[in-house]
Amino acid sequence: MSLEDSLEKVVLRHAELASRLAGETPGGEEYVSMAREFAELAPVVEAVQALADARQQGADLAAMIDSEPDEEMRQLAREEHAALGDRIAELEQSVRLALLPRDEADGRDVVLEVRAGAGGEEAMLFAGVLVEMYRRYAMARGWTIEILSRTTSSTGGIREFTALVRGRDVFARLKFESGVHRVQRVPTTESQGRIHTSTATVAILPEAAEVDVRIDVNDLRIDTFRASGAGGQHVNKTDSAVRITHLPTGIVVSQQSDRSQHKNRARAMTVLRSRLYDLERRQRDAAEAQTRREQVGSGDRSERIRTYNYPQGRISDHRINLTLFKLEDIVSGQALDEVIEPLISSDRAARLAELH
Repeated sequence: MSLEDSLEKVVLRHAELASRLAGETPGGEEYVSMAREFAELAPVVEAVQALADARQQGADLAAMIDSEPDEEMRQLAREEHAALGDRIAELEQSVRLALLPRDEADGRDVVLEVRAGAGGEEAMLFAGVLVEMYRRYAMARGWTIEILSRTTSSTGGIREFTALVRGRDVFARLKFESGVHRVQRVPTTESQGRIHTSTATVAILPEAAEVDVRIDVNDLRIDTFRASGAGGQHVNKTDSAVRITHLPTGIVVSQQSDRSQHKNRARAMTVLRSRLYDLERRQRDAAEAQTRREQVGSGDRSERIRTYNYPQGRISDHRINLTLFKLEDIVSGQALDEVIEPLISSDRAARLAELH
């Protein structure tokens, strides 16, 4: 389908929705669905109208250049026409971007998982750095974080961390963070000053509702056990911890952060649904064009996506060959957008190329 055909289709659909909404009773499920689609199409239609206006202005200027007897006026028309050409090109690009199909998960909240990888205690300390980076980034964007589980090491590092991150377009901005993050630095315990390499794995899972993933209770094995803790008068003396195994896929989720078995089970089911939903998405996306997968990576947890080199103060994202010498600003969360934005742009460029 050509760009012009796509534009006409969008405008007609927007007009159809406007007509149907005028005759519908507000509040119904169908009304809400149509209103949402109408609102999503509105900026596209505005961009289409701006493009049509610019093209008409260009045609008027071209006619003036051909017919205007006054040379000075013709020269002014030529200059305006040349400048308008750049504007039309920008508007056409904006319209193409607006026409890109939106990832249906982009507006979702996410389950964030961070796990220490190879490197022992140093890997756990690095996992802690990543958790703090995402926490500060979330705060800066006005998002909220609800910690579901956290297992720490004796030095304060993170073995495993799971949290719900809620806010506007959380998945859209974090989805390219999934993968293996590698750190190169001199551990504080290293007396010889040698650089060690450690890793941590990040998973960004769009939060799934019950309607997104149907789970047969017969496919689950649910075990309860006593939560581990430091002991003392507040030690948990009941089997409140929950482990849920999804038998068809072998996915295992454990929760023990709350004293309530009911709450731990509900949290575990939230994480399980999100993992199953993510699995379905990745299986579906595996059939997409290889060119796009090469641009931003497949989202595979085993894929090394980024290196944090402390001696050089450098961060390199290997999927788009991006290198920035502002490591401290990025791991503090302040400049993480300087990595995220190029990833989003690269993804858009790859998808635009697929449309041609």
